[in-house]
Amino acid sequence: MGTTLKGMAAEEPPKAKRRPLLRELVLADLITLGNAGAGTGAIFACISYTTTGVMSWLWLVGGLLVIALVCDILDGSVARWRHRHSPYGADLDSLSDLISFGVAPAVLAFTLGARTPIDVVVLVFFVGCGVGRLARFNATADDLMTDKGKVSHFEGTPIPTTLLLVAMMLGLAKAGFVHDDMWLVGGRMGIHAPIAVYFLSGLAMISTRLRIPKP
Repeated sequence: MGTTLKGMAAEEPPKAKRRPLLRELVLADLITLGNAGAGTGAIFACISYTTTGVMSWLWLVGGLLVIALVCDILDGSVARWRHRHSPYGADLDSLSDLISFGVAPAVLAFTLGARTPIDVVVLVFFVGCGVGRLARFNATADDLMTDKGKVSHFEGTPIPTTLLLVAMMLGLAKAGFVHDDMWLVGGRMGIHAPIAVYFLSGLAMISTRLRIPKP
C-alpha cells in the first residue's frame, strides 16, 4: 500500500505556473482596458440619468462609447507597431467589446424606456448574440488569418457596429421620442419599435452569410 501511495504521489501533475497579470500586460492591453473602462463608465452614466433625468448624462454615454471605439481600433495597431503581444490580449479585447458594444447599448435602451417583457427578452438576446459573435471570432481567427498576420474578413457584423444603435437611441432622446413617447407596438406587453432594430442587429452579428472585409 505504501508503495502504491508513493507511486500515485509521483504521478501528480505539476502545479500550474503562476502568471503575474500586471507584469505581462503590454501597452496594447492597457488601451484595451481603456475600452472596458469607457464602457463601464457609460453604464454608470445611464444609471445616473435614470436617477436624475439630466440629459447631459446621455451625451456622456455617447462620448464614452466613442472613446471605447477609439481604444478598440488603437489596441491592435499598437500591438502590431510594437510587435508585443500578451497572452491575455484576445480575451481582454473580447470582454471589453462585450461591455462597451453589447451590454452598454442594451442598458441605454432599457434606460430610455424599453422595458416591456418583449423588450427585455430582445435586449438579452442582443447581448447573447454579441457574446456568441465574439466567441466565434476568437475560435475562427486562426483559420481566417492571412500571410500578413491579420484576419481577412469578419463573419457577421463586427460588434462595434452597435454604436449605430447608440446613435439612434440618443437621436430619439434628443427628439423626445423616449419613455412614454417611444413607439410601442402591441400594448404594455408588446415591443417598442426601436428595439426591433436591436433584434436585427443581433441576427446580423451571428450571421454566417454576411462576410465583411477587415481593413
